Amino acid sequence: MTKIAIVTGASSGIGRCEKARLEEAGYKVYNFSRHNCENGTNFIEVDVTDRAAVFEAVDKVVATEGHIDLLVNNAGFGIAGAIETTPIELAKSQIEVNFFGTVNCTQAVLPHMRKQKSGRIINTASVAAVFSIPFQSFYSCSKSAINSFTSALRNEVRTFGITACAVMPGDIKTAFTNNRVKAEGNAAYANQDKSIQVMEKDEINGMSPDSVAKLVKKLALKKHVSPRYTVGFKYKFLVFISRFFSHNFCDKIVGGMYVK
Repeated sequence: MTKIAIVTGASSGIGRCEKARLEEAGYKVYNFSRHNCENGTNFIEVDVTDRAAVFEAVDKVVATEGHIDLLVNNAGFGIAGAIETTPIELAKSQIEVNFFGTVNCTQAVLPHMRKQKSGRIINTASVAAVFSIPFQSFYSCSKSAINSFTSALRNEVRTFGITACAVMPGDIKTAFTNNRVKAEGNAAYANQDKSIQVMEKDEINGMSPDSVAKLVKKLALKKHVSPRYTVGFKYKFLVFISRFFSHNFCDKIVGGMYVK
């Protein structure tokens, strides 16, 4: 029986690479996105913040295929700006897409996975969930929420044969950087633009999105998964050593990197 996967945001970047790697592993992969990519297959137009559309799309996949084995929650975007000056509606949209989009898709697949007594959910968090980035606070919050959500989810669904984990990429070179929405600057935060430039330079020189996709493929095929996986040796090292230092020390290190 062919394994069936849903990857949200699979039209570009990390999601597109994930779709290709999972197909390489023998999965039939459905792309839930607002836009299809060139020559994209098994595309269903879905905005993950549209709860009714998400449930309808998942039901369509199950009606066609009879089962759903894997959900990869990847859809998301980033905003940047000072906490004080970020419009509240923009902050809410960040959480709505990155976090509640994940919630919508997860709640849509769970009844089907419970019924079949199997399934895996892989959520996309970020190293920014561990190291909150100044002028990227709401993005960091959305990804920290993903980690907490995933940890709770694992224990809630364990008895149904469903497993879950989160992946935490570091800086990745994708169109995510150019698509970031930036709040208007403020003279009081003169260092905002320089801080964002440092962050975006790291992304432009970051890892290939396929580095995340290779890990997701590996996790899809593993019998058991741990709660969280960091992508990239440098980032694995940073996340590991953060366990041994105070929050105060880690905040100062991050501040030194991004607040110039």
